[in-house]
Amino acid sequence: MSDCRTLIIDDEETYARALQRLLGRRGIEADVATTAAEGLQRARRHPYHLVVLDYMLPDGTGLDLIPPLRQLRPTPAVLMMTAYGTIDNAVEAMRRGASDYVPKSTALADVVERVIEAERVARAALKATPAPSATSQSGLAQEFLGDSPSIREVRTRIQEVAQSPDTTVLLCGESGTGKGVGARAIHALSARAAEPFVAIDCVALPAPLAESELFGHEKGAFTGAERLKPGRLEVAGRGTVLLDEIGDMEPVLQGKLLRVLEERTFERVGGVRPIQLEARVVAASHRDLSQLVAEKKFRLDLYHRLSVFPIQIPALRDRGDDIVLLAQHFLTEFGDRMGKKLELHREACELLLRYDFPGNVRELRNLMERAAILGPVGAGLITPELLPQRVSEITVQRQLVTPQALGTKTDGGLTVTFEPGRDTLENLERRLLEEALRMAGGKKVKAAEILGISRFALLRRVEKYGLS
Repeated sequence: MSDCRTLIIDDEETYARALQRLLGRRGIEADVATTAAEGLQRARRHPYHLVVLDYMLPDGTGLDLIPPLRQLRPTPAVLMMTAYGTIDNAVEAMRRGASDYVPKSTALADVVERVIEAERVARAALKATPAPSATSQSGLAQEFLGDSPSIREVRTRIQEVAQSPDTTVLLCGESGTGKGVGARAIHALSARAAEPFVAIDCVALPAPLAESELFGHEKGAFTGAERLKPGRLEVAGRGTVLLDEIGDMEPVLQGKLLRVLEERTFERVGGVRPIQLEARVVAASHRDLSQLVAEKKFRLDLYHRLSVFPIQIPALRDRGDDIVLLAQHFLTEFGDRMGKKLELHREACELLLRYDFPGNVRELRNLMERAAILGPVGAGLITPELLPQRVSEITVQRQLVTPQALGTKTDGGLTVTFEPGRDTLENLERRLLEEALRMAGGKKVKAAEILGISRFALLRRVEKYGLS
């Protein structure tokens, strides 16, 4: 990292140059930029391990620069510096990725010491960080861990499209399946990996300001536009833009986005100069866009423009034994953070395999974090008692179907008698499986539908009880 330097972004050039000279005397080389645009351009051209960033800049705020700076590779640390020192500013800066915060009212000599300390920590962190090329493949494997055919296909498709850095991608799947993770994996495996990754939540785009957020605005473009602001598409540069939950985008904005994708240019609000769209666009939606098109809620031409390379992320309940593999992976991750060595009990695994996981991988991760907190100190097993009640309750509901479970005959339904005090959950489950297979004529897919479980879950139980 000997070629890395420190970058000072501050519109008060006299102050910035004074800081630059004092750092130079302490052996730290620093460059100076006086606007957000100049600073971001410099950071993209040259690797910096530390950016000393002013809060108030002539063309935006330093807060807006933190995310694109933190997306660069190698990733620079950010030291926020401002004359407008408030607790709220400090909290927001840290939330966006700044590593430290120092008011400009602090004596310059003390600011220099803070910069030197931040520079030392940043340099050490960069030396300890492996190059993206060495970790991208393993990172993809970890994020989409599993051996089910559906997740293997997702990994293959991501690796394929990553090699075509300009292709537009549409990621489909239920909430919590990992669409955002997939978008980041595409970015990390592509030739754009060193450029910014900018995620835009289309649900959270406020209608009156949506155009300004996407395309930026010129100074004076509307009431309150006191300075030029680059939009998210501009901030992305030659990186990747994720349009998350694109199905919830306002219809008017859909038309404007279509024009941008077709012409690969846009203008800031109030501007006339065309700006080139250089980023790859990845869209994601948990809603069925084709159904929205049929309902006249989504533009057909935009749908075709976005779905050049669609990838379907499977629901967790359809991934079979991947559930246990992922659960143990998350449990190990959280256990390591807490100094615990934890493993899943066999009965806990069974409960997880039977559960529907409406929240998908995100829900599983949260369950394992909770289990790790409640788990034994040091080392031990995660038993069913450490899982939320909803996991066991829903599992039982899916298998005990009143009135059939109580022996009442219904047309076309399962008929299984249950004697309290004699029958166990296991022998009742076995009889339910046998009855479902009989009704389905031995067709496992049909039997799984009758029982309301996935084909993977049925196959596990057929093997468990030795049923043919």
